[in-house]
Amino acid sequence: MTEENKRLPAEMFDVSALKSRLKDRKAIRSCKEAIDHSTQYLHRQFRAGAQARDLIRLRATFMDEFLAALWDEQDWGEAQLALVAVGGYGRGELHPHSDIDLLILLGENCDSCKDVLSTFLTLLWDTGLNIGPSVRTLEECVECAAGDITILTSLMEARVIRGPHELMQQVRELTGPDKMWPSRDFFQAKLEEQLARHNKFADTEYNLEPNVKGSPGGLRDLQIIGWIAERHFGVESVEKITSEEFLNAEEMAILTTGRDFMWQVRYALHMIADREEDRLLFDHQRELAALWGFKDGDKLAVEQFMQTYYRWAQALGQLNELLIQNFDQAILHQDEEDETRTLNERFQVRNGYIEIRDSELFSRTPNALLEVFLLCAQHDDILGIAVPTARLIRANRHLIDDTFRSDEQNKEMFLQILRSPNKMTRQLRRMTRYGILGDYLPEFGRIIGQMQHDLFHTYTVDAHTLEVIKNARRFQAPAIEDKFPVTSRVARRLRKIELLYIAALYHDIGKGRGGDHSELGAVDAEHFCRNHGLDETDSELVVWLVRNHLLMSAVAQRKDISDPEVIQQFAEHVRDTEHLDYLLTLTVADINGTNPTLWNAWRGSLLRQLYTETRRALRRGLDNPVNKQAVIEDVRRASCEILEGRGFTKEELDALWQSRGEDYFLRERTEDIAWHTEAIAGHHHLDTPLVLIRHDAESSVANTTQIFIHARSSAQLFSRICAALEQLDLNIHDARIYDANSDMSLDTFFVLDSSGKPITHDGPRLAHIKEYLSEALASNNGKVAIPEWRTPRKMKSFSVPTETRIYLDEAKNVSVLEVSTPDRPGLLARLGKIFVSFNIELQAAKIQTLGERVEDVFFITDDQQQPITDVQLCNDLQRTIRDELDEQAAA
Repeated sequence: MTEENKRLPAEMFDVSALKSRLKDRKAIRSCKEAIDHSTQYLHRQFRAGAQARDLIRLRATFMDEFLAALWDEQDWGEAQLALVAVGGYGRGELHPHSDIDLLILLGENCDSCKDVLSTFLTLLWDTGLNIGPSVRTLEECVECAAGDITILTSLMEARVIRGPHELMQQVRELTGPDKMWPSRDFFQAKLEEQLARHNKFADTEYNLEPNVKGSPGGLRDLQIIGWIAERHFGVESVEKITSEEFLNAEEMAILTTGRDFMWQVRYALHMIADREEDRLLFDHQRELAALWGFKDGDKLAVEQFMQTYYRWAQALGQLNELLIQNFDQAILHQDEEDETRTLNERFQVRNGYIEIRDSELFSRTPNALLEVFLLCAQHDDILGIAVPTARLIRANRHLIDDTFRSDEQNKEMFLQILRSPNKMTRQLRRMTRYGILGDYLPEFGRIIGQMQHDLFHTYTVDAHTLEVIKNARRFQAPAIEDKFPVTSRVARRLRKIELLYIAALYHDIGKGRGGDHSELGAVDAEHFCRNHGLDETDSELVVWLVRNHLLMSAVAQRKDISDPEVIQQFAEHVRDTEHLDYLLTLTVADINGTNPTLWNAWRGSLLRQLYTETRRALRRGLDNPVNKQAVIEDVRRASCEILEGRGFTKEELDALWQSRGEDYFLRERTEDIAWHTEAIAGHHHLDTPLVLIRHDAESSVANTTQIFIHARSSAQLFSRICAALEQLDLNIHDARIYDANSDMSLDTFFVLDSSGKPITHDGPRLAHIKEYLSEALASNNGKVAIPEWRTPRKMKSFSVPTETRIYLDEAKNVSVLEVSTPDRPGLLARLGKIFVSFNIELQAAKIQTLGERVEDVFFITDDQQQPITDVQLCNDLQRTIRDELDEQAAA
């Protein structure tokens, strides 16, 4: 730290006053008051507009003087020992609640001061500081550094606060690159360390709650390149590298400005949380947005702030990548002869990296700004873009204007990139990092760093888009076929795979503008297709896919896809198998690119069923729909054949099925009907609930655990079942309610455990579920024990109000209630109680959990089994649902 840094404002800290109070009995209180006073002073300065870069150095200076005062009060006698700041504190960077890493370096005559040293350390801990001390001799420092690169790194940043500087100088000499960890080994170790850290954060800057210190593009990425520079070049920091080859003026400005921004964010996080907190938690994002002066407008203030953060993280991540590549060439390959291969008159490959052969190429031939990425896609052995060429790409981005975009050669090159066989997704990511994709497609540029402020989407819009394209491409790889057998086969037979990529590129591009993003995206997609020369058929397909990219998921998860009329309506909308094939592939890629936890086997089975039934309908012909009554008769007949083989007569079956409505025979499989019927016929204790369970391997509905309940009807039955299943840590994904108006109710629930998996061959657990449900439903108290767990932290950060909608399904003669709300314990049980209070009968339910949000659909009637037509009743029901759920979510 410079002398200027070392001067503290008098109103921040009076070291003389502290020293005068250290000898009395209130010394600890005086120390705490001094720390608190200095912290509050710095916070006031921050809120008044001071830069964090100055404040963290002031805090380090304060800590130097504070610790020195305490050190000087001790009687060290003849002992030779030094108080040394290491780590971030050693760099002179100390955020409000950062650990204060100290090394007490022992020299000669230190045996006599062990008690004094213990007293000193106890005093530090008593002050409440986050002290991280280590006490070592010179030899121990050297030994530890040789075996642990983390310790070596902290020693590289060491700074003596008190004691003989010669001790620390000896440590530096004995741990230098000529003695241990030469720059080559140091570089490789730090690179592995960075890769492991990046993998921990899914190798993306775009996590919803990024870590400003550890995430890709965070402060640690800058520290890594600083350490490598110090070890190899012997400079104090990366700014001291004078060679333009390593860091030019523009890059230096990005480094310093970006680091200042990250420091500013980190300081604010510590201040707001009043603890060491480096995660940009949802709890704090809104407050940070307000501190930065953002206001809600077309985009929420928090989305504007996070977009600023993400763009800086991306810029710093790109700078880290550039410097790492530079260091790789300077450190690992400095003594090797260059291997050069000419690609054409404009480009060559040197040591695996593509580079231009003429420094004026881009300014003279702007088309080369796309050609470089096309060549990377066409040649699988190209590792990346050489640093000098990458710099020139950034420097010439301004050449991508309307003239560039209208150039037919550029249009064709972009389409060739999408058709390329090698690393196509990687090229799109690379184009995004260098700013080329956002410049060539300005509509894509607008969504870069665009946060989706919910718990449904894991990534920003641009990161999600590229993830969807990557998924669509992966479906053609044999390695993925086991996980996505149907989608993989369908994807491999698509007529033009690039049409799928274009649809994926545009499916969410309309987000952040207000309005229906599917419609906005369809307009942009149509412009792209016309502008890039796609014919009418291909253009129509792409635009239709963008406009309808949410349709298949919505139908599969929110409609009764066992109903032939639902399949017929969907088939009429899709029109032909080509549209169906493309839509399935885009839908599966989209779900898997939205949230890693969103896809499960249950969703896969729903989409597979919808795809298969729709394909049959299209093959049969849209003018030849399935006759519903014929389906019902076929199912009854097939079920009869199974049961007659087990000794039942037709008359017995007619009596058992007398109260069954047609929905039962439409929705249930023949083997399940036989299963239900045989069990009910053999169950004579009607006051005792009949509970049947089929695990995944036995269930006729794949990838789920099927629970069948036959019990006496009661007003609270649905709520009690839901509450019991929740206590068992089971999530309901489909509920089928039959005979709700008769004495005996027949209900089927399809459940998964809390991890999204069916309960397979866990016999004891299946037995426990059956026993627990039987006992819970046999109770006569009629009370519903709704779980009262605390709302999770993340959900509290999203004040998303509950949304409801009621409409009439004339074909089924029921009312359809849609509820969209944050997920929380006891949700279905609570809704069931509300239905009872309004004398509403539940006929069926489709339960859909999207991340931390649910979108449930309930098919309801009044107590006379008729749709709810009273407008006031509909309004009162919806208002009660919204009020009760939102009140509970806020608790």
